[in-house]
Amino acid sequence: MADPSSYRPKPGQIPDSPGVYKFRDEHRRVIYVGKAKNLRQRLANYFQDLAGLHPRTRTMVTTAASVEWTVVSTEVEALQLEYSWIKEYDPRFNVKYRDDKSYPYLAVTLNEEFPRVQVMRGAKKKGVRYFGPYGHAWAIRETVDLMLRVFPVRTCSAGVFKNAERTGRPCLLGYIGKCSAPCVGRLSPEEHRDLAEEFCDFMAGRTGTYIRRLEKDMAQAAEEMEYERAARLRDDVGALKRAMEKSAVVLADATDADLIAVAEDELEAAVQIFHVRGGRVRGQRGWVTDKVEAVDTAGLVEHALQQLYGEETGDSVPKEVLVPALPEDPEAVSQWLAGRRGSQVSLRIPQRGDKKDLMTTVQRNAQQALGLHKTKRASDLTTRSRALEEIAEALGLDTAPLRVECFDISHLQGEDVVASMVVFEDGLARKSEYRRFQIKGFEGQDDVRSMHEVIGRRFKRYLQEKERTGEWEEAPAPTGPVPAPAGLVAPAPAGPAPDGPASAPDDLGHHAAATGAPVPPDTAPAREEPREDDGRPRRFAYPPQLVVVDGGQPQVAAAKRALDELGIDDIAVCGLAKRLEEVWLPDDDDPVVLPRSSEGLYLLQRIRDEAHRFAITYQRAKRAKRIRSSPLDDVPGLGKTRKQALIKHFGSVKKLRQATIEEICEVPGIGRRTAESVAVAFAAAAPAAPAVNTATGEIIEEDDGGSRT
Repeated sequence: MADPSSYRPKPGQIPDSPGVYKFRDEHRRVIYVGKAKNLRQRLANYFQDLAGLHPRTRTMVTTAASVEWTVVSTEVEALQLEYSWIKEYDPRFNVKYRDDKSYPYLAVTLNEEFPRVQVMRGAKKKGVRYFGPYGHAWAIRETVDLMLRVFPVRTCSAGVFKNAERTGRPCLLGYIGKCSAPCVGRLSPEEHRDLAEEFCDFMAGRTGTYIRRLEKDMAQAAEEMEYERAARLRDDVGALKRAMEKSAVVLADATDADLIAVAEDELEAAVQIFHVRGGRVRGQRGWVTDKVEAVDTAGLVEHALQQLYGEETGDSVPKEVLVPALPEDPEAVSQWLAGRRGSQVSLRIPQRGDKKDLMTTVQRNAQQALGLHKTKRASDLTTRSRALEEIAEALGLDTAPLRVECFDISHLQGEDVVASMVVFEDGLARKSEYRRFQIKGFEGQDDVRSMHEVIGRRFKRYLQEKERTGEWEEAPAPTGPVPAPAGLVAPAPAGPAPDGPASAPDDLGHHAAATGAPVPPDTAPAREEPREDDGRPRRFAYPPQLVVVDGGQPQVAAAKRALDELGIDDIAVCGLAKRLEEVWLPDDDDPVVLPRSSEGLYLLQRIRDEAHRFAITYQRAKRAKRIRSSPLDDVPGLGKTRKQALIKHFGSVKKLRQATIEEICEVPGIGRRTAESVAVAFAAAAPAAPAVNTATGEIIEEDDGGSRT
């Protein structure tokens, strides 16, 4: 491991102009390439105190043995040189997007004497016109098959073409009218090239001209009573319209644009691109990459733009590129794109309308791609086994943790504080054993105290289940302390437990396993539950080998303290801090840093993210229910129908609150006693605090329908 100070340039040596820099290791291999508006300021950031650097940046500068730079005139030149060097040196610490598959393109080989329409993959060739990419090759073939009726361009291979030239007989497509058969001289090279150019124009989005021309020819043929020709032209128009329907219109103004979206976590990022031409989605592609350098969303977008358009020219670079975040220097990137295209390119974030809606769809695709990538890793048995073994080795466990429970705390500014418990067995989610908790030992925001309470309540119930089922028994007539199995202590003296009886439903919030309510889809049982003699599932009866908490050292210490207070010492505890993905152990001042490519870290991250999702879903539902509550809910005998009648009569809850008893009695079905109960309920209820839009800061008033807008 090198000391960065050993190769740090002297301050006066580094220029303060734009440029590109390279870090090399001891073997002179380039391990990182970057660009900067001001080389002196940027490079100074790498040579500060190592403790202040991002872990991945710290790894890079300690791996490097030297740094060098090249000064350029403009930031656009820096962008071009950075891309060239990344492509040339393939540095290990740079983000590199790789296609998750080789996407097929519809290609027209205009560089040949007789252009050919075909499906092509891989590197693009000079003189070939490309359309796409498409998700599947069969989608291209279906479109081409429809269009060959109108544009009978050659599609055969060079061998078939030469054989037809030699024999003077065209192939089958030539006989059925789906090829103009230039191989036997039915069309001259110039005429066939014009046909190929028309095919390209139609694929590029200039569709209206050809359809109107065919419709005009069809009408003329009908007037001249050439009905067979008119029918053929009618079928041609229908074929072109069906080809157009295969890519639905998403942008009404015939826009040519690429939409780029990014989904990311601490370790990986997924990029999705939709190619829109003529207002239609002509193709889609996606990448998944490891985040081997400390980079934000804007940096990921810039890298994606470089690798997407680095070798493209002309119309392959669209007039408009829509992104979720602008690069650090959007003007320089826009100039670079304009140079690749040969005309101005707009680089911006969509704010409203159809483009913003389509960007939402692209973003959803990116999130699904990232989730699918992680699921594929988690679903593999060998990968799961390796992940559990890596966790056991990193945490110093005797055996792999076959059952892992993870806890997370969720709240909104200290209100509606809840917690979640998710269970993974053999590396897979066991949703039937997920649990949700309401924090009831105190009010306010204190994640550490909340974690202590939840861990204590969960394992107190575990001890109660062990005692009730007879799996934990006291020794007869002891003379000293009551012996217990390893990891357990005798239960507390008789008296009500802080959580109440074992069947208290409020211990689990509104979870169906505790309340008897229908199991929501999110917690549907994955397999048959072990049952007791009375037929009820055994709740909290199965201890985990590992408890994971979402948080760092304070949360881990709180969880360990809760277990110690219950006398449980055979369950391992760790925490996963989200900011740097560090694993914390009790009583350790330094975290355990798992390798970035570790399957164990991926599994811990997935478990933590699932606990966070489950907690925040419950917290949002609980908050929404509280917001929707009304003083009318506390009026005895006032059902849903009469509540609706009251709101409909007065127009809003606000106006109902201001009404007199006599005015309330005027509502059909509301007697004086009920009207008095309604007035008392509103008088006893404290005025609700105004809702505030957290994005704008404005107060949200009740509308005439009684709901907040």
